[in-house]
Amino acid sequence: MGTTTHQASFGEPSASRGDQQVQNTASPATRTARTSPADVRSGAVRALRALPGPLLGLIAVMIVFSILSPYFFTWRNLSNIVSQNADLGIMAVGAALVILIGGIDLSVGSNLALSLMVSAWLFRSAGLPFGLCVVIGLVTGAAVGLVNGILSTYGRIQPFVATLATMSACAGLALYVTNGNPINDFPDWYLALTSTPVLGIPLEGLIMVAIFVLAAFWLRFRPTGRALYAIGGNAEVARLSGLNVTRIKIGVYMIAGLLAAVAGVIVGSRLDSAQPTAGTADLLNVIAVVVIGGASLSGGSGGMLNTFIGLLIIGVLNNGMSLLNVSPNLQPVVIGVAIIVAVLTDRASRSRQGS
Repeated sequence: MGTTTHQASFGEPSASRGDQQVQNTASPATRTARTSPADVRSGAVRALRALPGPLLGLIAVMIVFSILSPYFFTWRNLSNIVSQNADLGIMAVGAALVILIGGIDLSVGSNLALSLMVSAWLFRSAGLPFGLCVVIGLVTGAAVGLVNGILSTYGRIQPFVATLATMSACAGLALYVTNGNPINDFPDWYLALTSTPVLGIPLEGLIMVAIFVLAAFWLRFRPTGRALYAIGGNAEVARLSGLNVTRIKIGVYMIAGLLAAVAGVIVGSRLDSAQPTAGTADLLNVIAVVVIGGASLSGGSGGMLNTFIGLLIIGVLNNGMSLLNVSPNLQPVVIGVAIIVAVLTDRASRSRQGS
């Protein structure tokens, strides 16, 4: 009796191993049977839904223009898209940071013009070294941002109203400095900023990408960068948590002003000219880049990757429509439609995630 029990105990593992062998042998067939075309389609749909909405929009737009124009998907054209929108992208970084804290900066384009005209006027009329003039122009841009920050914090003026006032003031001062006349003929090293390629990529494009990367690193890994999301979500809660909300807000507006001045450096180098109206028409495009990138105008959400994708969408749309000889009068209409589609897509995506 004990022997029978002993044999049974040894026989059970043998049967288990046999079952496992049968299961292992049958598992490929089982897996093949389970991988039906419907499952593949369902998996593809889930993968697409996992991608950011702006990225899907960019891919779709690029595919359309690649089909419609044989000149679109060439290295030269793609590098032109990056270089031609470098100043817009640099301003968009600052605008995204301001929108992230629940503010808005309408003065970025006029700030670009003022800082550029100050640099050019000091170089042409005061005879200062051009490198010093550029630095003073950058300081001018940061000073405008400082004024915006003080008005919207200590002055308790709505950011829309405060930056609307500085936008008007900067535009007027840019015209006043040189009586509305442009200034030309800058040093060769300054022009090289937009005429020197590095590994086939325009230097101005690399500068823009570097600024995006630095801003993304700050938001992701630095406590002060992560604090922007808290302030944009609820400034009062952030203050009670120990954050110096006023100082951080002023600092963000100063960064936005400084980046507008950096964009002015790029524009002046590209044109070899300082125009008093340079950048003033870029405001709506800057806001469009941030909104298409998925940032919420109420603050607390957004990021540099999606903002960069939004910049590429705007750049690709403008470039592609130019290649197709679309009337310049219709191009803003297409941009407006893109903004509406981006907002509706982002809202639908958030609803799916919430459910």
